Amino acid sequence: MRPKPFRAEVYNGDERFVRDAGSGTIWHRVFHRTLYADTDRSSWVYHANYLHYFELGRASLMRDFRYSYKEVEEDGFVYPIIDTAVTFHHPLGYDDPMWIHTRPGQREKVRITFHYVITHQETGQVICKGHTRHCAMRATGTVTAIDPKTVRIWEAFPT
Repeated sequence: MRPKPFRAEVYNGDERFVRDAGSGTIWHRVFHRTLYADTDRSSWVYHANYLHYFELGRASLMRDFRYSYKEVEEDGFVYPIIDTAVTFHHPLGYDDPMWIHTRPGQREKVRITFHYVITHQETGQVICKGHTRHCAMRATGTVTAIDPKTVRIWEAFPT
């Protein structure tokens, strides 16, 4: 199935944020280039490595909102993934430039979701779309409410 085009336009003059001209949604973005180690025998990016790209997108978003994962953990919280999905549309090869677009999704009492779109930086072609869902936990492994600093990121993210 062919994905809807993702037409990114810089949002409010800040290169880290774009608006998809088609849907109007705002996304945080980070640039990355495919490493040789990310590819498999077919010379395309190995499918599980897209989860690493999603992590780069999440971590960059959190850092740009001044609450890095390191600080999350220092505050006594962890957010393990409890659900993930990726829909692949086109492959990436070695040294391909990409934009990793990330945005907060649903926020529940103890769960948060991030959405992702990875596009080829030069062609704009949609490579894949996906999500990760996380459960808020204390470092001890006890499920807990989402920490207040993370809640503020969801509230502060441009809509």
